Amino acid sequence: MQLKPQDFLIALKLLAWGNQRWTYARLAQDLGLSASEAHASVKRGLLSGLLLPNRLSHVPTTGAPGAETQSLQEPQGIYKVTRKRVRRSSVPSEDAGLPDNPVRVHAQALAEFTLHGAKYAFPGVRLPLAVGVPTSHSAPAFAGVFAPGSTDFVWPHPNGSVRGVGVEPLHPSVPFAAMQDGKLYELLALFDALRVGKARERNMATERLLALIDPGAAAPRMETLLG
Repeated sequence: MQLKPQDFLIALKLLAWGNQRWTYARLAQDLGLSASEAHASVKRGLLSGLLLPNRLSHVPTTGAPGAETQSLQEPQGIYKVTRKRVRRSSVPSEDAGLPDNPVRVHAQALAEFTLHGAKYAFPGVRLPLAVGVPTSHSAPAFAGVFAPGSTDFVWPHPNGSVRGVGVEPLHPSVPFAAMQDGKLYELLALFDALRVGKARERNMATERLLALIDPGAAAPRMETLLG
């Protein structure tokens, strides 16, 4: 099995949504994908370990050992009781936020892949000057951080407002998807900083991405960031 760009995009989208309830139809619509593409990407995400099932019945027969182990550690009865309560009676407001989506992000695995593998699996390709949607250090996530005059990077797009060096997006639907979701936009722009940015931009993006994806992880040492 080989991960595709849309698989990584979907993992980042689910991270941006957090515990928000979603459907495959909405996931596909928000990312400019077909429903079948969304289903296939989630399946590959489970097999790779970037995603985890929320119900034991969804555990894949093959895939990353960590995904199956973590799921099996969660008592099956918890999910049965939760679903029954939601259907038959009113529950306290805090229970209404419990995740009931089919899958969730495996934060540790996604952070590791994003910081150490994704830029090699999906390398950044620079394109000619174009008008488009700003990305990398030119995106809003970096506003006020870098001095004016730095080269702007953009995803070429007819509705863009900035002229700069073109960067081939992770997936053709990225400019559209980013304009629908500010948090996803930040994640994608920071990922582009890893792909095409200079050392300072990569270091900053690494720290920020780790904080967004796996807040509980220990901060990486600077020598690791510079490696």
